[in-house]
Amino acid sequence: MAVAICVQELMVIEDSKLEVIGRLVDASNASLLCELSDGSQVIYKPIAGERPLWDFPDGNLASREVAAYYLSNLGNFGVVPKTVFRDGPFGPGAVQQWIEIDENIDVMELVKTQNSKLRAMALLDVVINNTDRKFGHILPEAGSRIYGCDHGVTFHEEDKLRTVLWQFTSQALSTVEISQLSHLLDDIDRDYLQELLTLKEITALENRISKLLIEAKFPTPNPNWPAVPWPPY
Repeated sequence: MAVAICVQELMVIEDSKLEVIGRLVDASNASLLCELSDGSQVIYKPIAGERPLWDFPDGNLASREVAAYYLSNLGNFGVVPKTVFRDGPFGPGAVQQWIEIDENIDVMELVKTQNSKLRAMALLDVVINNTDRKFGHILPEAGSRIYGCDHGVTFHEEDKLRTVLWQFTSQALSTVEISQLSHLLDDIDRDYLQELLTLKEITALENRISKLLIEAKFPTPNPNWPAVPWPPY
């Protein structure tokens, strides 16, 4: 039943007309709040609204957003909201399920904990080489669910991990996490990812997963690269 619901929700996000009802004014790239035919809301990020990045000269932010969801879903991390690549009123881009956060949760206090969902997010960030995991990109729902957003600057072939989730540094991976990564490496659809990423990025992705399996622990910060994005909020 859960799978059927997930597929149905994806179909709505993929096929429903996008009605723009607002925008996120603090976002550095165009991020438009839209309503779908069933009344649900999504964030639409058109490629046309992206600013060029000197250190990410290939591809686009929208494709990397979709690739991050693909890896989160395929690897059973479950921390990226449903995200698809589709057309919209301002051209093709990424469309992601809107997450209503619990305003009563202090994210900065939450991030100090060993929460299992944060651990899953931190592990996914290593896999996708997230260079921008800020406090504001962590979305706690009411209850126990925690999502992450803004995965446009990911998958670089160089080690550029920047995150506020360093509390798991050097901790050994569990047998469940090792099995999870092993299955992920086996199940990656290179043909599909080539629609979203470069071959160098895909090879680097596979190499990062292999390295995690060999070392069997969370990495330490790269001494030649800032460990935390700035600003961190």
